[in-house]
Amino acid sequence: MTLFDLSGFQRDLLIVIAGHDQPSGQQIKTELEDARNEEINHGRLYPNLDVLVTEGYVEKGQVDRRTNYYELTDEGRDALQERHEWEEQSLRETPLA
Repeated sequence: MTLFDLSGFQRDLLIVIAGHDQPSGQQIKTELEDARNEEINHGRLYPNLDVLVTEGYVEKGQVDRRTNYYELTDEGRDALQERHEWEEQSLRETPLA
């Protein structure tokens, strides 16, 4: 699976994780809710985080028995960088109104 195969929600999760030092799931949820101006339930958040872990974009660790943290792997950082470069190139080639 490439970054292009991920959903927009999953890419948003990567961006939020990239902007923090080992955020908890709750921190990710709060920031994403603020950015998207919508409530995100746990049934949507955690399965999508698990996909990112399974695909190797994110590493999951444990803070304590109830709290996990998430951080980008090198693969996740590289994938976000490639996506960013693709977006920049595409936007340069396609003038916006």
